[in-house]
Amino acid sequence: MLIKGRWAADWQPVQRSDRQGRFLRQASAVRNWITRDGQPGPTGRGGFKAEAGRYHLYVALTCPWACRTLAVRSLKQLENAISISIVSPVLTAQGWRFGGFAGASEDQLHRFDYLHQLYTLEDPLFSGRATVPVLWDNRHERMVNNESADILRMLHQAFPGPAELDLYPAPLRDEIDRLNERYYQRLNNGVYRAGFAGSQTAYDEAYADVFLALDELEEQLAIGPFLLGEQLTETDLRLFVTLIRFDLAYFSLFKCNRQRLSDYPNLSRYLARLIAIPALRSTVDVTHIKQGYYAIRKLNPSGIVPQGPELPLFKLAANH
Repeated sequence: MLIKGRWAADWQPVQRSDRQGRFLRQASAVRNWITRDGQPGPTGRGGFKAEAGRYHLYVALTCPWACRTLAVRSLKQLENAISISIVSPVLTAQGWRFGGFAGASEDQLHRFDYLHQLYTLEDPLFSGRATVPVLWDNRHERMVNNESADILRMLHQAFPGPAELDLYPAPLRDEIDRLNERYYQRLNNGVYRAGFAGSQTAYDEAYADVFLALDELEEQLAIGPFLLGEQLTETDLRLFVTLIRFDLAYFSLFKCNRQRLSDYPNLSRYLARLIAIPALRSTVDVTHIKQGYYAIRKLNPSGIVPQGPELPLFKLAANH
């Protein structure tokens, strides 16, 4: 991690833990918003107006948080408006690295070797972990935001896109916000709380939360193509990136092994329906996902990447 702008230790997956061994996620440090007119958003300062070609997105295809920002970029058809750089899925002793892996790219803007160099360009005295995603302002050489939930919403609300796409419709906003919070705590971050638990108690709590969420979703998805009915929403995107990784990594590596996602009929159909959407499917790289997770030495000291499971969802998607 970085301490006052200097790399001080090898990368470690566990950021912080409480006294009971519960995994605590690092809070995002930069929370400015791009808005249509450049006025300040809900947090941070103003001056970041939505303009094509001005912003650059740094992502990892193994990372669910980064991929939900890629999903909205694709749904909004912003590929020509917002450029991207993709880091290697295999974390090094200095964290995320550019290039050196099929499907990864070089740093398109600065030719840096490591993502942490971008953080010290933003703040020469930055302390903390250098995480993805990062939304960068090319014009002012500033980091706009490194919180995926913010980036997802600002790309959707600030930039023009297909008129029929509304991931955050006014009548559903309260329910979307409620479900986002509920499933973030229990599922999106719950799998990490289980995988990186430092005690049996912490693991048992997280494991219970994960399967409470999955059981609840299985019941709710008996009706309607999407979580809130006929309309694809922000909540579906946030669920998609976790669900697509469940059988590939969380079931085995993170010990969330009561049952596979493929053992849930409604969730399996739901995930197949989502992956049939080209914009979502384009964010899924099974090789990056498996290589990234199984390279976590704390959880998999041998570094062996399992051959399975296959993702039959890609075949199912063709029928939806």
